[in-house]
Amino acid sequence: MTHDIVDQIAGVTPELEALRRRRPVTREQLQASFDALFHPVSAAHVSQAERELIAAFATSLAGSADETAAFYADRARQADRERAEVVLAEASIAATSGPFGSYTELGLQDENTEGERYTPTDAVTQALGERLSAALAHTHLLVLRPREAAGADLGRLLDAGWSADGIVTLSQLVSFLAFQQRVITGLRALAATGLAAATTSASESDAEEEAA
Repeated sequence: MTHDIVDQIAGVTPELEALRRRRPVTREQLQASFDALFHPVSAAHVSQAERELIAAFATSLAGSADETAAFYADRARQADRERAEVVLAEASIAATSGPFGSYTELGLQDENTEGERYTPTDAVTQALGERLSAALAHTHLLVLRPREAAGADLGRLLDAGWSADGIVTLSQLVSFLAFQQRVITGLRALAATGLAAATTSASESDAEEEAA
């Protein structure tokens, strides 16, 4: 089995493999980011279970049928099954189309859009703990309402027990997952439509012409 997580989730084919080889730096950086975030040197500021649960929530906001979401949901259940079920149920409730929200910059108000905001209930906070509940609310903000992120949101994380280093890691995790999920969705779309094979064939033809 391949150790490249994107290949694993996307379902690597010879055509996709050839396509990804054309962007070796991007490929290596994606895997290196995964390794750094999910196999950290230290989990002092964000525990391994927290990383897995937040990842499951963030990716499941696109829908549980998403392959990336299914991958991280399975990892979350292995890390903390009881809390994973609560997190995944919350993601199902909080899932919506986006991004949306209100801009604070002058001249952009005409582009404001509304959507369903997410706030964990008292019952969810009791089940998950204040720290993880605050992280889920912040994750929903970063994924679906990044234009509304403000200093007060960081204050809520600090109040819930997050350190400055932990908040940085949380932000890096959510950002990485969003990019990884888009890459995988794109690769699966290419494979489904046969464009990966067509792109690979075109590249091979170009290479043959250059060699001639």
